[in-house]
Amino acid sequence: MKQYTLATNSGEITYTDRKRYLWLASLFYALFPFVGIGAHALSGNEIWLALPLFIAYVIGPALDWWLGEDENNPPEEIVPLLEEDPYYRTLTMLTVPLHFASLLGAAYWAGTQNLSWWAVLLLAVSAGIANGLGINTGHELGHKKTQLERNLAKIVLAVPAYGHFCIEHNRGHHRDVATPEDPASSRMGESIYKFARREIPGAFRRAWAVEDERLTRKGLSVWSWENEILQSYAVTFAVQISLVAAFGWVMIPFLAIHNFLAWWQLTSANYVEHYGLLRQKEASGRYERCQPHHSWNSNHKYTNLVLFHLERHSDHHAHPTRRYQSLRNFEDVPRLPNGYNGMFPLAYVPPLWFKVMDPRLMALPHIDGDITKVNVDPDKKERLYAQYAPTAGSDGGAENDSAEVTTEVA
Repeated sequence: MKQYTLATNSGEITYTDRKRYLWLASLFYALFPFVGIGAHALSGNEIWLALPLFIAYVIGPALDWWLGEDENNPPEEIVPLLEEDPYYRTLTMLTVPLHFASLLGAAYWAGTQNLSWWAVLLLAVSAGIANGLGINTGHELGHKKTQLERNLAKIVLAVPAYGHFCIEHNRGHHRDVATPEDPASSRMGESIYKFARREIPGAFRRAWAVEDERLTRKGLSVWSWENEILQSYAVTFAVQISLVAAFGWVMIPFLAIHNFLAWWQLTSANYVEHYGLLRQKEASGRYERCQPHHSWNSNHKYTNLVLFHLERHSDHHAHPTRRYQSLRNFEDVPRLPNGYNGMFPLAYVPPLWFKVMDPRLMALPHIDGDITKVNVDPDKKERLYAQYAPTAGSDGGAENDSAEVTTEVA
């Protein structure tokens, strides 16, 4: 186990990252469709192709409950040494080809094994969920400053066919997060299904507009090859057309389901990460800077280890360029009761989600029962304001208003 040592005026600081080799779980989790493929190959029973789904949504939440939370932080003085260690960035870069392997392996099995329609469906779903994590890999790489990592982000985002993510996320979501203007921030009373109808097209429109503006400043057409969205989608087109040519027409429904499920993973993450949270307006009319309490956080051990610490989302939005191994836990930030693998299925049943999360939201210290400090679905505003009557003297918060947004953007 590697030990980091730093001499300071007040003495020597030492730190050992006990999760150093456990981060390999994030690397190999991209391959989890092969668990089902292997079980099917050994048994001959197609039902084993559902094993990755059982791992993700039954074993995963159980492990998060059993293992509990990790609230440890590296000393701030050691963080520069952690950030400079090439081991951690190597893991994220090595994950890129594994996402391609996951797609190619599942496509090969679906196209060559004479499977029933529901077995092909299981393969497409498990591969889509695994490659939804490709968006997470692109997220980690796309926030970094090196050109290599940014290029790898565009490449890996070709697997889930979500090539607009880095532009939308870095230059859109991080700017507008936890405001009514952000299509990727869910509102109190808004089901995930309603949110998806706003988030998926809204994210693409915002990414395209941002890239159009960037290219216009350079005197280029939005249809120029310098359009980073088109670069990533060109790789998607080449890969997926090749799969259809290699394995036949079964690839068309397979890839459609795969791509949708990958996108749905991001929609699910966006939904749980900022539900109901609202940045307040300052006297200038601008929104306050994004703070740790504007994201729902989770320190659950298992899902953080397979998601490159994505669930320490509060620190990520407050400090977007921090690498995953350096992200910190904060006290008194919104906390999810389970990891993402447990929260996603809960979100898929809106009455249960509202029953669990609405009281948690209203009890947050910075909200303290004041509905005017919540990002509320306009269609549910009348009912929710009646249920949670605004306190005397409330100024109406920032919900449904427009304001200039500022935050730290990578």
